[in-house]
Amino acid sequence: MSLLEWTALDYAPPDRIAGHGAVLERFAPKRHAAELFAANGTDVEMWRYMPCGPFADFTDYRGWADQVAAWDDPAFYAIRADGPWIGVASLMRIDRGNGVIEIGNIAFSAALKRTRLATAALHLMIAQAFEAGFRRVEWKCNAENAPSRRAALRLGFSFEGVFRQHMVVKGRNRDTAWFAMVDGDWPAIRDAHLAWLDPENFDGDGRQRRALGGFAPMAGRH
Repeated sequence: MSLLEWTALDYAPPDRIAGHGAVLERFAPKRHAAELFAANGTDVEMWRYMPCGPFADFTDYRGWADQVAAWDDPAFYAIRADGPWIGVASLMRIDRGNGVIEIGNIAFSAALKRTRLATAALHLMIAQAFEAGFRRVEWKCNAENAPSRRAALRLGFSFEGVFRQHMVVKGRNRDTAWFAMVDGDWPAIRDAHLAWLDPENFDGDGRQRRALGGFAPMAGRH
């Protein structure tokens, strides 16, 4: 495939991304930190595979929040629907020259995990990346992090292998599992996401009628 016409992207992470009932705002500690700490700041299991946390108290969490909110890469986002802020994720490793971006630093509280809102938020981040012209969206996690690996596959990312002894995190070895989605994959995956997110796919109690894995092309990616 010739890329003679390719030029580096002129891209800045947006201040806000919204749709499908999800709202993502660039992380602003004064606005978001208190609710996020209440939602997940001391959740030991959630921070198990993260390079930071858990946090002893709000002062500790606020110090971390002030630091990461000042960065443009990673660009951190707070996540909610119409209630409190209950999750964080980032757009990171932004390679404008090659058109590659990663979704990472995913810190979803118990109230957010395995919900329609969680899928909507991640869908919006992927969609934003491809609509901005990126050619490849990556997802990486500790190879021992089975929930993160399942989430990547469920969303339509392809498993590309494990980088052994890739990092040292919190004094322990991290083998890193790599997943990716490219622009040619996205149209069909986008349609599957949208079919799953359709309100008609949920009953009156908010339970899915059909799992995302049942929509083509998702069924073939597990």
